Amino acid sequence: MDTKTKISDFELTGINGKPLKLSDYAGKVLIIVNTASKCGFAPQMQGLEDLYKKYGQDGLVVVGTPSNQFHQELANDEDTASYCQAHYGVTFPLSQRVRVNGADEDPLWAYLKEQSGGGRIKWNFTKFVIDRHGEVIRRYAPATRPAAMEETIRAALNLKK
Repeated sequence: MDTKTKISDFELTGINGKPLKLSDYAGKVLIIVNTASKCGFAPQMQGLEDLYKKYGQDGLVVVGTPSNQFHQELANDEDTASYCQAHYGVTFPLSQRVRVNGADEDPLWAYLKEQSGGGRIKWNFTKFVIDRHGEVIRRYAPATRPAAMEETIRAALNLKK
């Protein structure tokens, strides 16, 4: 990967079919997460939405990237969007489904893995926190609840305790 690549260089396709440019979030703290509606960790979407609502005004953006790589996503993007909204009240941006591993993995996910030094994505709900300068500052395992990330997020947002 080009050493000049940065997080703001990436663009996904939003679940609504429109461009989802990470450059639109320059200067924000990001959580980028691979989601799957039928995964046992899917209730984390509520925790991610809670963080987004709590810290959005301070500069936090959650970007969910549905993936069926582990065979736990619904049939299509429309079903995914409806499910996330109906069951978890998701208002944070979602992309169309992506692949997070392999020869046809999404370039953003290749970059996130490279920057974090963490290797392959082992399961749904792997979470990356990116600081306001576009640097990957932390990779969280799928089992890590969003609330457990709050200290890292507050520090990245430069919020006092």
